[in-house]
Amino acid sequence: MSLFALNFLLSLSFSINVSAQEPDIAKGKSLFNSQCASCHKLNRKLVGPALKGVSAKYEKEWLYSWIKNSAAMIKSGDERAVAIYEEYNKVAMNAFPNLSNNDIDNILAYTDYVPPKPTPPPGAAVVQTSASDSTSDIILILLSFVLLVLVILLYLINKTLKSLVAQNTVFADSKSNKKGIPIWKAFVKNQFLVLVSVVSLLLSSAYFAYDYMMQIGVDQGYMPIQPIHYSHKIHAGANQIECQYCHSSAKKSKHSGIPSLNVCMNCHENIADYNGEEDLEKGYTKDFYTNEIKKLYKAVGWDENTQSYTGDTEPVKWVRIHNLPDFVYFNHAQHVTVAGVDCQKCHGPVEEMEILYQHSPLTMGWCINCHRESNIKVKDNEYYTKIHKELSKKYGVKELTAAQMGGLECGKCHY
Repeated sequence: MSLFALNFLLSLSFSINVSAQEPDIAKGKSLFNSQCASCHKLNRKLVGPALKGVSAKYEKEWLYSWIKNSAAMIKSGDERAVAIYEEYNKVAMNAFPNLSNNDIDNILAYTDYVPPKPTPPPGAAVVQTSASDSTSDIILILLSFVLLVLVILLYLINKTLKSLVAQNTVFADSKSNKKGIPIWKAFVKNQFLVLVSVVSLLLSSAYFAYDYMMQIGVDQGYMPIQPIHYSHKIHAGANQIECQYCHSSAKKSKHSGIPSLNVCMNCHENIADYNGEEDLEKGYTKDFYTNEIKKLYKAVGWDENTQSYTGDTEPVKWVRIHNLPDFVYFNHAQHVTVAGVDCQKCHGPVEEMEILYQHSPLTMGWCINCHRESNIKVKDNEYYTKIHKELSKKYGVKELTAAQMGGLECGKCHY
């Protein structure tokens, strides 16, 4: 073998050995989540200290010994080991003799890793648009279209009247037409045209007035900005949290209720940072979501460092979205528990909503149509079974709708 080939093989072997020893951040993350995450977080204290940048505080050999057998180091009188033991209520860390030095290097590489800041694509604007802006644009387009139609109609009427005046067939006799008649005089003299125009104006005005007044109290699409940004897309969608875990009163009460912040803290005592997907185009970055969690901590008076409540709280002024008139009776328990109606039936695909909005019109007609289309579930319910049997004979059907069971009676919803 030549000297060149020998040198090449030696250098190749050396490069392979070096690359094999390089820490693997992905493996380190997996090991951290399985071995360390129950007691440690990266950026804050939990049962044990925060581990971000821990390799800069201690030598690697010391860390190897501490992680593999912390109790032995405490017993030996190591000053730093004893100091950590005293600081954390004399609770010794579990021993991990199964972790090799290479495993520990991978974990330390993960704790030291600083991800690059995401940059939006060229030309992308971080803008949040509201539903009201898009609605205004649609109304403006419609008004422009109506204005264009009116201009065209006026032009055609003007052209037609001029033609009629010129031909002396409708608006004037032959003597008066010799000098020409103004269009507005010709229009006024034609009583039939005036009558049709007045009736058309009154009917169109009544139509638009009625249409506008019927929108009062209908807030479909209403999407207010809340004091703390809560993403149903993340909680109900990505994390698949059941609606009734937060809105627990929906199954036993008239109202679904606004969840207490204590319910949020059931999870967020240990979730202080957002590590999910981002939407840079709309400004929903990891920092944005993490800052919203900080608002929650401020509201409930939670100290991340001491992992305790300070008692200094602030009320959160949530903006109500779904609001029925006071004279309407609606019972969530009757629909959720008895009828088994899914939340999405009325509230839409909440698991896809970044900002919650009113999906359905919640009008009387909308409710009545639902009662006409929805069949009663009578399984395992003796009361409904008896009623169903009697009414089925009356209506000559196999399945009864809510309407046939009295769901259209005024007193059911108005009292």
